[in-house]
Amino acid sequence: MRYISTRGQAPDLAFEDVLLTGLARDGGLYVPDAWPQLTPQAIAAVAELSFADAAATLIAPFAGDIDRDALSEMTRRAYARFDHQAVAPLRELGDGHWLLELFHGPTLAFKDIAMQLLGQLFDHVLAQRGERVTIVGATSGDTGSAAIEACRDREAIDIFVLYPHNRVSEVQRRQMTTVAADNVHAIAIEGTFDDCQALVKAMFNDHAFRDRQRLSAVNSINWARVVAQIVYYVTAAAALGAPDRQVSFAVPTGNFGCAYAGYAAARMGLPMARLIVATNRNDILHRFFDGGGSYQLGPVHATQSPSMDIQVASNFERLLFDLAGRDGATVRGWMAELSEAGGFRVGNAELAEARRWFDSHRVDEDSTSETIRAVHADSGVLVDPHTAVAVRAARELAPAAPVVVLGTAHPAKFPDAVERATGVRPALPAHLADLYQREERFTVLPNTLAAVEAHIEDIQSKA
Repeated sequence: MRYISTRGQAPDLAFEDVLLTGLARDGGLYVPDAWPQLTPQAIAAVAELSFADAAATLIAPFAGDIDRDALSEMTRRAYARFDHQAVAPLRELGDGHWLLELFHGPTLAFKDIAMQLLGQLFDHVLAQRGERVTIVGATSGDTGSAAIEACRDREAIDIFVLYPHNRVSEVQRRQMTTVAADNVHAIAIEGTFDDCQALVKAMFNDHAFRDRQRLSAVNSINWARVVAQIVYYVTAAAALGAPDRQVSFAVPTGNFGCAYAGYAAARMGLPMARLIVATNRNDILHRFFDGGGSYQLGPVHATQSPSMDIQVASNFERLLFDLAGRDGATVRGWMAELSEAGGFRVGNAELAEARRWFDSHRVDEDSTSETIRAVHADSGVLVDPHTAVAVRAARELAPAAPVVVLGTAHPAKFPDAVERATGVRPALPAHLADLYQREERFTVLPNTLAAVEAHIEDIQSKA
């Protein structure tokens, strides 16, 4: 399999090169040149596999340049640290709704499922090539801690994570800033997540800096992140009767990576009734699907679900590429309009194709809190604010059962919001019980490319 850029002006690459490259040199994102297909028999067989073995089976067609035995060993190592044997267990919420618990990894968020494997993949490829990379990433909260945990203490990796200063929860921040590893560097940017993400993309588009520092990415602009997330859609659907039974999914989303992985699973042949994009007040994706195909930037509002406080959903470009008939010139035009005019509109045919795969719903702050309270009252289950957004969307849109709601974070990552809604303060697991006592290390920088690049080069010059 080869990978092509959504903007059509970068060289095609193999999987290992896409892993290390991250963002394409034309500013686009890499996608597979064709979707591998799952037979009904293959989907049914997943139900009999461990999560690690299912991951190796499902990822193998995308990673043909990696030995299958080596891939299987990497998936087993990646998921050995999860505190639930199933890795991503299903819990029934009632009325045909299920919670897919994706927060049993070391940093208590769904990002661990991809990041723990990404760390193994980086180690494997860099060791084979005798190379070293500098990873830069932006986070709205969970990606950063998951990336740091996956990359800490690795000899061939230095990692710099940008997060919006004072715009993540205390638990999220401390999970990034209390890691005592020489190769880990947390940077608080005086701005929003969109500013952090723009800085990362600007670093990749500064080709001299990119080549000098040998930049790589762990954000979901890196295709390896997306492909790892396809796995839990297939395992959940198989557990609930696929391929003989269609399943709907409700996904809390900001940067669209997790939702796009669900779309990828559907394009591979997973029977999916509906795929619901659930947004908070920062509803640019809902406005696109529900408002006639217009993608218009607006202000970023701070909410109790900060990982979704995003306006520029970078992975949406991957969907746009398919909507445009895989025409890079069309995508370049839309992205130029977004940069120059703050938005663009797709045609009726493209919007109809998008709606063939997706529904969407916007959930406000009061409804989020009420849903946290109601889920706990009805089932005794505590959910974090991001998961509550998806629960509410699933209940409002009521697609055909079964409906799987993606539980993207442990409630203890957002204890204040959960306690306000339920009166119950969720406790951190034992391995993080002393998090509030650990020493923090981070640097606050202005929202300028020059400041960030100078900081990274200064750190690297002293290494």
